[in-house]
Amino acid sequence: MRRTIHFFWVLLICSCSTDEQNDPSRFNLASAIEGREIVSSSVIACAGNSRDGQLVNVYFYPRPGVTNIRYFETETITEDPNTYGNYTEQLPPLRGIFNNYLQFFEVDPEREKWVIITFEENGVVHISNPIRLRHLTQITEFLPENVSVDNREQPTMPKFNWVDGVFGDSIIYFHVVSTQDDDLLSGTYTLERNFQYYKLDNVVLNITREIPPELELNVPYNFSLLAVTEDNWVNLFSEITFSLQ
Repeated sequence: MRRTIHFFWVLLICSCSTDEQNDPSRFNLASAIEGREIVSSSVIACAGNSRDGQLVNVYFYPRPGVTNIRYFETETITEDPNTYGNYTEQLPPLRGIFNNYLQFFEVDPEREKWVIITFEENGVVHISNPIRLRHLTQITEFLPENVSVDNREQPTMPKFNWVDGVFGDSIIYFHVVSTQDDDLLSGTYTLERNFQYYKLDNVVLNITREIPPELELNVPYNFSLLAVTEDNWVNLFSEITFSLQ
């Protein structure tokens, strides 16, 4: 009899645990931030196809010291992206680039949808703008040939120019200059299709934490470019290696 009772309680506990894990409301974004101090539009994030086209990478900038980084998504693209109750938490793998200066969630969505990234900083929940996944209808292009480098005027302060790919709805451009060891030297945003290292005349957002070093001649560096739409989808991802002569 005792074995029967014990077995019954084991089944009950397991059943409750499974039901709790499968309960979407447990991971609902609206519930997760209920009663918390929040700051919206304060996580810099975007998403694009992976290079092989098999996955989607949801990139974001984790400011130093942030904790409890979380990923939420809607079921489909038809839900209202500004209603937090439409988002449930998922647990995709978390990766890093530029030696973890930036990070990204690696996701494998069957359909297009909306995504939001959150993290905590000094007890406050910070929330990204909604990111529209367009991985089926507006596939990210990888075109290194769309970027050119010119350092004729200032040898150690090259100017980078680029053109859009087939999609013409990019509104902002994120660019990174990094070393061959993948250390980020500068990370900046412009509305224009050009950037000069390290001049901030046309920079509208800067995530560079320290004053970057002067570039050296005859040393290889990397330049990475993301062309981003108004709803935070990456149309174009270009990477080149360059050396100043």
